[in-house]
Amino acid sequence: MKIASFHTRVVRAPYRRPFAISSGTSPELISLLVEVRTTDGASGFGESSPMTAYTGETLAGLRAAVTEHAAPALLGRDPRDLAGAHTAMDAAIRGQHLAKAALDLALHDLAARAAGWPAHLLLGGAVTRRVPTTWVVGLGSLEESAEEAARHAERGFPHIKLKGGEDPERDAELVAAVRKSIPESVELSLDANEGYEPGGALRTVQRLADAGLDLIEQPLPRWDLAGLAALRAHGGVRVMADESLQSLHDALELARRGAADVLNIKILKVGGLHRARQIAALAEAAGLAVKIGSMPELGVATLAAAHLSAALPHATVPPDLVGPLLVEQEPLAPEAFAATAGTGHVELPDLPGLGHRLAPL
Repeated sequence: MKIASFHTRVVRAPYRRPFAISSGTSPELISLLVEVRTTDGASGFGESSPMTAYTGETLAGLRAAVTEHAAPALLGRDPRDLAGAHTAMDAAIRGQHLAKAALDLALHDLAARAAGWPAHLLLGGAVTRRVPTTWVVGLGSLEESAEEAARHAERGFPHIKLKGGEDPERDAELVAAVRKSIPESVELSLDANEGYEPGGALRTVQRLADAGLDLIEQPLPRWDLAGLAALRAHGGVRVMADESLQSLHDALELARRGAADVLNIKILKVGGLHRARQIAALAEAAGLAVKIGSMPELGVATLAAAHLSAALPHATVPPDLVGPLLVEQEPLAPEAFAATAGTGHVELPDLPGLGHRLAPL
């Protein structure tokens, strides 16, 4: 079995409402779907979603990195050699984690489908087949956000994540309003997307804690590990790193500096499932919890996140598996997420591979 060809297609899905975070607003979710085929007719699919305001990568750049550099480096290789694939891609092009992630997901899908296994067995097995999910509330009014949070908590989502970072005063009001609207048993986090000034962050985070926040995500610029460590040392709420975590080396530095309680591992951002598992192993050794995050993505990459989260006992913060729920119609794996909006959980498919039913491109 050798890799013979690769194929790409751009997939667009309008959001039910524009997805807004502090660094920008997107009217639609755009993904690059990648298929890898072998000499004996097997195939696997991967997906990568460039959110330019967040990663700096564009769709055109992502597609060029895949088709002109990373994918050609894999031709003729055994698709089951996942570590070797990353060595080959890294030699062909530096960085470009989203491009490498799309191919990495396709190889995992292909290898698991060839073995007749659901992907989680390739990742070590599933702690649970019913994966609890975080609901993400985009920027909006206090009333709208509180109502949306309450509605999804009632449906069974065990964790609500708010988007903030533009105005610390408003964030404190938002947390207080949402905490009053949801049961105490539902965890509440706020993602500031690097939005707080270092000088006032400690005071802001303390106010958020007093308002009922359980977890603060990336309150400071990605480079300010000393500031993150100081916030963590002060206590009050757990600190989660996201933008500060771009690679295995970043994970090592975050652990060494004591700068986070939780690592948000976004599969696309770190280069795929292989790299994500390396980071998760480092976090486990350092005694840190992990969360499998989202940019967000459509069904193929979201399924990969579900399989990985299910395979990690220390993935104790529910993953962001809501990309397929935020768009008007999920185009890649609609069956896998048909019940999630009403239950707050994703049931891992029994199908081989990642669990989609895509036909060859």
